[in-house]
Amino acid sequence: MIREEHFTFTSNEGNVKIHGMRWIPEGEVRAVVQLVHGMSEHIARYREFAFFLAGQGILVVGHDHLGHGDSVESEEGYGYFAKENGDRALVRDIHQIVHMTRREYDKVPYIMLGHSMGSFLVRQYLCCHGTELSGAVICGTGYQPEAVLKAALALCRVEAALRGWKSRSHLLQWMTFGSFNSKFAPNRTQSDWLCRNEEIVDAYESDPKCGFLFTLNGYYNLFLTMYKVIRREYLERMPRELPVLFISGEKDPVGGFGKGVRIVEKLFRETGMRSVECRLYPEDRHELLNEMDRQEVYEDILDWIKQNGLL
Repeated sequence: MIREEHFTFTSNEGNVKIHGMRWIPEGEVRAVVQLVHGMSEHIARYREFAFFLAGQGILVVGHDHLGHGDSVESEEGYGYFAKENGDRALVRDIHQIVHMTRREYDKVPYIMLGHSMGSFLVRQYLCCHGTELSGAVICGTGYQPEAVLKAALALCRVEAALRGWKSRSHLLQWMTFGSFNSKFAPNRTQSDWLCRNEEIVDAYESDPKCGFLFTLNGYYNLFLTMYKVIRREYLERMPRELPVLFISGEKDPVGGFGKGVRIVEKLFRETGMRSVECRLYPEDRHELLNEMDRQEVYEDILDWIKQNGLL
């Protein structure tokens, strides 16, 4: 029987208690997959996928980022990372999970999967600690030009100077996500762009731990991560032999409907990464792991793990 456990650890950012979950397979653990969740959601939303992997002998582990899920003590904390170096604080917490898990499972392949905001954080992680991984799956990622990201960072600084880093910006929310839903008009909800699965969308809309507005601090550090991971000198730090799989829906606005994902794939190849694959799913939107054909996606991820000798 698969065992689901909750745990906590202290973030590198002050005394914040971070909430984590792990799914432990019955019998021998053959590999580890660490999940890195997206913006304005939480790790428990990955339960179905985690049970699928655990059924294959894979231990699955993940946590709620700073400012997310059960790592938040009050409503004011949602979407706020850290007073300084928030992007680094997120990466350090991810790194801490790696070390905690490897203490017990240090002889098996270790794979990291990041979705959406988590995909950008995994890309940052590959540049900082990529040698500690056996493979990476980058799901629902995207690309923005350097000039756009510099402008977004500047706007965050201007708004923060006026209203403080803990304030929330409807302007940035509109600039970031404003056009996403319009691509799927007529709209049933504000979150139709997430996936075609109406049950998932409705659950997201009704979940108080999902869909919250980010603080300026959260936006700034997300944009900072996005800026870092397109710079050539940063990408040069990645281990060249690491297998990387990009997966995305062709109807995902975060990935520029496939175009942005292909740009990132090209960046990886131009950097010299020797084992890069990209799979786009024609009808799927942003939350690939929750889509109508998610079982196909699950199987494709598992096949990639096996094909790379990681299971």
